[in-house]
Amino acid sequence: MSLHGNLLGPDPTALPELPVPQAALDSGTDPAQVAREHPYFSAAWAALAERSLEAGDPVAAYAYARTGYHRGLDQLRRAGWKGFGPVPFSHAPNQGFLRALAALARAAGEIGETEEFDRCSQFLADSDPKAPAELGLA
Repeated sequence: MSLHGNLLGPDPTALPELPVPQAALDSGTDPAQVAREHPYFSAAWAALAERSLEAGDPVAAYAYARTGYHRGLDQLRRAGWKGFGPVPFSHAPNQGFLRALAALARAAGEIGETEEFDRCSQFLADSDPKAPAELGLA
């Protein structure tokens, strides 16, 4: 048991840094190109979903966000996450997954998938109570 973690639950999960695809996004490379070259990188899918939401295309956003969400779940599991517990937004590598989850909630809401919106919103809040406000869902 960690002396630094929550004694009532699991320690926070921190995804590993992925400097190459992150640097590509940070330098302004089109997220579609980053996703093609690094399809495992949730932040690229989240950026595509956010761009689609801004453009008024919630169906495309839903597809991009779902891809980023699933890629992030795979990485969380590899990092030791057991399906519950904190995924802090303050840890930059976690942000791609959490952004994809927030975009999935928003897109689901826009296409009338109320249960999916509720589930994703709750998952986001359970991952990090500060994340919904950080990502515009609060």
